[in-house]
Amino acid sequence: MEGTEVPVRREPESRKSDERAVPGAAVSLRGIGLRFSGPRGLDALHDLDLAVPAGNFTAVIGPNGSGKSTLLRIVAGLLAPTSGSVMVGGTPPRAGDGRVAVVFQQPRLVPWRTTLENVALPLELAGVDPTDRRRRAGAALERVGLAQAADRYPRELSGGMQQRAALARALTADPQVLLLDEPFSSLDALTREAFDAQLESLWVAERRTVILVTHLVGEAVRLADRVAVLGRGPGRIVRVLQVDLPRPRTLVSAEDGRAAAIEHEIRSALASQNVDAAAWGDAA
Repeated sequence: MEGTEVPVRREPESRKSDERAVPGAAVSLRGIGLRFSGPRGLDALHDLDLAVPAGNFTAVIGPNGSGKSTLLRIVAGLLAPTSGSVMVGGTPPRAGDGRVAVVFQQPRLVPWRTTLENVALPLELAGVDPTDRRRRAGAALERVGLAQAADRYPRELSGGMQQRAALARALTADPQVLLLDEPFSSLDALTREAFDAQLESLWVAERRTVILVTHLVGEAVRLADRVAVLGRGPGRIVRVLQVDLPRPRTLVSAEDGRAAAIEHEIRSALASQNVDAAAWGDAA
């Protein structure tokens, strides 16, 4: 069962109307269970409930083995749950239908293709006209601030630039839901901060539904509208916390008293699962 959301607030009717107008789609997971087959079997998720409103930015945090990446793959339609139901915009997700895009921990760029060609690859596989796919890939690179690197090869890009290319590739299909599986984990602290700020700006401008898996409490609070805490495997939601901070969230606003209180609640939820919450800090 989904954890208790803190604090509980009623949304005004005007806000509900705004949510119906955003390009993002609502995501609903009800009673999700996933058991991997094998000689001993493994329950990755058990009775997991999570509702993500359209246009919402939700961060998911939890210990290793709690099923965070598995949850994203179910939302993307890459894995079918053993039990329960998952809906994206009111219908089950289907891999490749363009409604959901995933950015993984590694950028997975093809080394012999230019940045533009890498970003355009999903469109090429979908049979999109060459002129149209170059236009759409170029527009996606503009949105992530990477237009100047269109003709470079992956070996000529920094780690941060490669991840931005991966993000641009995910955006070419104009997805309603964007899933981010710790895409910043290999970046240094300063690059990661800059990427966080760019991601927030992109989300504010476009209001897609975003689900971000992260291991950093500060990053979750800096970026998300809500933070869902997963317990030890088999994964389940043990707490959902509302992040009611103004945007844009500069380092000053992210370090005020309200942010500190929310971070404390997240760490307490992690500690309740016998997790060393002190280890869940920002990158050094």
